[in-house]
Amino acid sequence: MKLTIFGASGRTGAELVRQALERGDEVTVVVRRRASFAPGVTVRVIPDFADTAALREAIDGADAVLSAIGPRSGKDAPVAAPATRAILAAHPGRIVVISAAPVAPPPPDDSFISRRIALPIVERALRPVYEDLREMEAALAASDSVWTAFRPPRLTNGKATGRYQTRVGASVPRSFLLSRADLAAAMLASLTRPDTERTAIGVAA
Repeated sequence: MKLTIFGASGRTGAELVRQALERGDEVTVVVRRRASFAPGVTVRVIPDFADTAALREAIDGADAVLSAIGPRSGKDAPVAAPATRAILAAHPGRIVVISAAPVAPPPPDDSFISRRIALPIVERALRPVYEDLREMEAALAASDSVWTAFRPPRLTNGKATGRYQTRVGASVPRSFLLSRADLAAAMLASLTRPDTERTAIGVAA
């Protein structure tokens, strides 16, 4: 596949690039500042995402766009929604992004502690982050693109296990961690999963 990856200089984005290359994909990365990547990666530096023509050129001919852009903390938000709206303006056909598990209500089969204590605390502490991600998902839903938004729990730097779980349209219950490597693997795998199109996907270890 020919892929264009945004947010490739971050930890999850770097995993996307690494795994895509291992699969034999043709990879273009879009970054705001010049950075070094593995041989064979095409680097497009676009400082201003308001430059729709440059974004369109970066994704032209791509089978899919993957975005690992998102806020690291409440102070960073909003980041995901503005970036995603800019990418959507360039008319990607297929786009996969990263959201977060607390964006959606917890599933009814989740634990009482998770539903009534843990998630409400996290929601209050990181409200700007989740508002940003909800706006991003709303922009995707209103677009003509074929989109998927992955909603992981807390991300770790662990290795890929291949044992992650996914749930279409809902969060995975009783799961609190996921490695960035497994998230990247799930995002790439979704490109050949029609059931992940135009919906959010819960993913967790």
